[in-house]
Amino acid sequence: MADGDEARLYPNRARRGEVADSSDGGRASVSRRGLLAGSATAGAALTAGCSSGPGDGTDTGTATGSERDDDDTVVVFNTGDATVSLIDPARDEVVDTQHVGLSSSFPSNQYAPDVTTAFEDPLWLNVGRGVRAVAAGSLSEVARVETGSGSNWQELTPDGANVVVSAREPAHRNLLIDADRDSETFGEILAEIDRADEGGRGDREGPGPCDVTVHPDGAVAYVPDLFGDTLTVLRLDPFEIERQIDVPTPSGGDGGGGDTASAPWMGTVAPSGDRLIVEHQTGTESIWDTSDPASPALLTQLTPDADGLGAGALTSEVGPESRYGYVFTPGTDDVSVVDIQAGTVADRIDIGGSAFAGTWDPAREKLYVPVQTSDEVAVIDATSRELVERISVGSAPYGATAARVRPEPDGSASLLAAMAAVGLDVGEADTTYCIGNCACGHRV
Repeated sequence: MADGDEARLYPNRARRGEVADSSDGGRASVSRRGLLAGSATAGAALTAGCSSGPGDGTDTGTATGSERDDDDTVVVFNTGDATVSLIDPARDEVVDTQHVGLSSSFPSNQYAPDVTTAFEDPLWLNVGRGVRAVAAGSLSEVARVETGSGSNWQELTPDGANVVVSAREPAHRNLLIDADRDSETFGEILAEIDRADEGGRGDREGPGPCDVTVHPDGAVAYVPDLFGDTLTVLRLDPFEIERQIDVPTPSGGDGGGGDTASAPWMGTVAPSGDRLIVEHQTGTESIWDTSDPASPALLTQLTPDADGLGAGALTSEVGPESRYGYVFTPGTDDVSVVDIQAGTVADRIDIGGSAFAGTWDPAREKLYVPVQTSDEVAVIDATSRELVERISVGSAPYGATAARVRPEPDGSASLLAAMAAVGLDVGEADTTYCIGNCACGHRV
């Protein structure tokens, strides 16, 4: 693997196997923009914090859960200050910012907006060396699973009963976790597959299962294997490998992963279930036919040079009608819109900075894209496929998900968020794995 590829996979350390020596003690730095914007907020929050307690609704100006008519919420994780920005998608406004002491780069968001409908329902996040669940109504931790890796991806099944996890190196595992809050085994590992013996490219000690997306039928999940150059189909019941497909090396990429590697690392299956799009570390995009969910078939591969794809394809979301895929291409500060049916790049949406992930609102009308380098969320309309709004959020936003409920106001958490925004030390925060510059000190 070339030095540039190694740096992209491990942005927070100089050499593989070492933890970065971060001068900020494991917390990402606060931007000057956030420092200036947060000064007034801190003063207001200090006043509110002295006169109100958590959950009384007086500290944010928003009503409590029982008083709101529309609780749809987009949850944005700001990796720079371990806060979450809560966005009302009806108004495209931040209604609250809370310090939660952790951050998540790739929270489960494929089915979360549909199945997270009650305060006690869990949001599943990749944090530290595992995955965690926080209650949607309080953002307090309700489950924690250590995976043996600091690079994790997780996705809920369509019914919300389970969460499927890919734990990349050094674990090289796939896990099935009970996600049902009413279950006696909630938060426990139900089954796992140790994949280390598959090996990987070069001196890799395993295939590097990277990302996971679950088919709408709930029967199978797809795992791109970064170091194995394969696409693995997991059968969820029983939990086992159904099929592995060798992914051919695309041509015309940006050279990531090595000249002979296909290096698939992220992917999203369409809501219709008949298409899957996969991002490659080579900077290319592939489109797969999943009409037979257990037997994906490669249709085409798109590249920056030949097809006009943006640079650095990382993750993606698929639109509500399954026609267009939105590929986050931070190398060119845009979102590449892929016509999945035609197999072409239909458009490139300039978002004015680097974005690595995004989420649909619960109504699947707008795509919310955290722009890490500008401390904003870009909002893309699904109908027009155009940028329609920019929302200022916390420091270095990265991951996002959505729910049908809104976390209750918490005066203490809002106060801590305001303090963090002006650079005050509010305590240690748990980091998350990022492909990009964030979460300093994170250990893979």
